[in-house]
Amino acid sequence: MAEAIATFVPDGATVAMGTALEPLVPFAAGHEMIRQGRRDLELVGPISDALFDQLIGAGCVRRVTAAWVGNVSEGLGHCYRRACEQGVPRALEVHDHSNFSVSLALWAAAWNVPSLPTRSLLGSDILRTNPNLSVGFGLVHVGAVRPDVAVIHTQRADAMGRAHVWGPLGITEEAGLAADKVIVTCEELVDSGVILSDPNRILLPETKVVAVVHEPGGAHPSPVQGHFKRDHAFYRDYAEQSRTEDGFASWLKRWVLDVPDRASYLKGIDVDALRIRHHRYSATADYGDE
Repeated sequence: MAEAIATFVPDGATVAMGTALEPLVPFAAGHEMIRQGRRDLELVGPISDALFDQLIGAGCVRRVTAAWVGNVSEGLGHCYRRACEQGVPRALEVHDHSNFSVSLALWAAAWNVPSLPTRSLLGSDILRTNPNLSVGFGLVHVGAVRPDVAVIHTQRADAMGRAHVWGPLGITEEAGLAADKVIVTCEELVDSGVILSDPNRILLPETKVVAVVHEPGGAHPSPVQGHFKRDHAFYRDYAEQSRTEDGFASWLKRWVLDVPDRASYLKGIDVDALRIRHHRYSATADYGDE
């Protein structure tokens, strides 16, 4: 993980993360960005859960292009609020979107067009806060957003970067196709034969992928369908501690700065209590053609 972030996420990069909305949030990758002291990032996403809040609190972020920043089950993102209202730890630029319009912005980049039209934002205050939205001919024109890199956590991938993902995907496909580069992190690193046995489940062309990181538990505390439940208590604890600057600094030291990697982080978590116990497997697909 450290090598992937050092190589492909420089200061000033535009980074799409947390694109599946509540599940599959790549917390391990975000924490590595904090440890490496990244600065001036632009974060792109739909509803972002707590990862954006943590990166903002750590001083890594200059701009957020997203539908919402907070802590889904607990409400407010306290670091985000301090940055917007007080400029702490630094002033933050916000380009508001809806979940739908940020998807359109990414599809526009994926399709290499300057914008895509919609009626869904007409009458919304979002039009006053995002300079990449304009109105003409009775439509809202959503300007393309092209991330430098998308970081995507998956259930399994092979070494070539072909990944299987299931459950809610949110805007993950369009984020990966819009980005110049994709970093895939995965619960399981599997043989290519496993991936190619179900080709319709492959999320993105491997030509987009510049790094594959085997990072079990890399999405904690968010859920990973088939692997881990959501750690509600961890989110509640973060919400309470991050209410103050000192509380956030203490949380960050314990869970990010004082742990060198994800394996060390997971030693502080009751991982077994979060593992999925009751599995529900899909039916076998027959790809026979002769």
